[in-house]
Amino acid sequence: MPLQRRIDRALAATPPGRCVWVALSGGLDSSLLLALTAEACRRHPRPLRALHVHHGLQPAADGFERHCRRLCSRLGVPLFVEGAAVDRAAGQGLEGAAREARYVAFARRVTPGESLWLAQHRDDQAETFLLAALRGSGVRGLAGMAACRDWRDRRLERPLLGVARATLEAEAGRRGLAWVEDPSNDDQSLDRNFLRHGVLPLLASRWPHAGTALSRSAALAGETDALLAELADLDLERLGGDPARLPVAGLEALSGPRRRLLVRHCCARLGLPTPPARRLETLLAQLGAGEDAEVRVAWPGAEARIWRGRLHLLVPPDPLPADWQAQWDGHSPLVTPLGEVRVALGRADGAPARLRVVPRHGGERLRLPGRGRRDLKRLLQELGVPPWVRGRLLVARAGDTPVAVLDPVEEAWLALAEGWISRAAPGGSPRPAGRPLPAPGR
Repeated sequence: MPLQRRIDRALAATPPGRCVWVALSGGLDSSLLLALTAEACRRHPRPLRALHVHHGLQPAADGFERHCRRLCSRLGVPLFVEGAAVDRAAGQGLEGAAREARYVAFARRVTPGESLWLAQHRDDQAETFLLAALRGSGVRGLAGMAACRDWRDRRLERPLLGVARATLEAEAGRRGLAWVEDPSNDDQSLDRNFLRHGVLPLLASRWPHAGTALSRSAALAGETDALLAELADLDLERLGGDPARLPVAGLEALSGPRRRLLVRHCCARLGLPTPPARRLETLLAQLGAGEDAEVRVAWPGAEARIWRGRLHLLVPPDPLPADWQAQWDGHSPLVTPLGEVRVALGRADGAPARLRVVPRHGGERLRLPGRGRRDLKRLLQELGVPPWVRGRLLVARAGDTPVAVLDPVEEAWLALAEGWISRAAPGGSPRPAGRPLPAPGR
């Protein structure tokens, strides 16, 4: 299929009015994709934007941005430039850290409901397949890059994924299109460049269609991965349907491969990084821990907890600074290091509230209506508040007396003392959220 027709079809399939962003590095692939998309917009009008991520990793980075500005000016496409902070100490390697920084920049600029087009092509897919195989990846890794997928309520598309780079070069030459070459692309100390310049040409000298075959294998692995996702969805539905809370008994009833598949699938559903194979095995080996055990297994960007017969998958909670505190009138939004809390509290007698909010330190006691003074730790246990949530709770005090317990992440009150009531928060829901207190005697 001619390249322009391929892009026209992809654009025509995009809902009218939806903004399409093209990730523009300034290289051949993305420069050509933007030019093709700009032309397609004349026949299938859609809002079109270009997004350039400035990594600042090399002196040539400013030149990349200048090229992108010239190209967008010539095509009449608005350009947005986002800086990226590449964390070299994150343990992902330079390529992985730069990729992570790009996606952070994408999420910052592209809003939910919009589409982001990426310019990877067939040769990129072949490299990705080989890298995954050399890492010992399973079907999901071997599937490489998806032609289209949903990501954080945005649509990611790669309309050139089935096209060879040689075809892109020929089309760019025919159009007289200029682009910039990234000097780091020649650095064969980087794994992908080593494959691109050394391994794939050698394979092609023996098997001329090696790139096509490897991309085809990735596509077949993608089909298999989709079928496995359907199986995992069925297992998840049978286990209650909540990917963040899986019953341990239900997990233990599954075979080992289905158990591993379900945990990885739930992490993907929650937007969490997949646990490395050894971490996953460590986690699953502890499913049989005692009822009172507090199991925690962590990996970069995520953690799993086993508590009260459930496997909880979550982002590691941010700790509250121990010395943080705030004065609060019980009515205004409460700004905390973990976010803004929109709950409202007031005195039952209507008198003004003068509260000091501090992190929970332990030993607090609340006087509850009809129940007398209760130890907060025991109360939280009765409420079923998990241990990792207890560490982020705030206590509102009137003078030295604790009168309420607040969860700044869930924006909810958990317990109110005698003589205090909840009210509708300004800008919040008509009734503030909260947990029902356990019945007396429980």
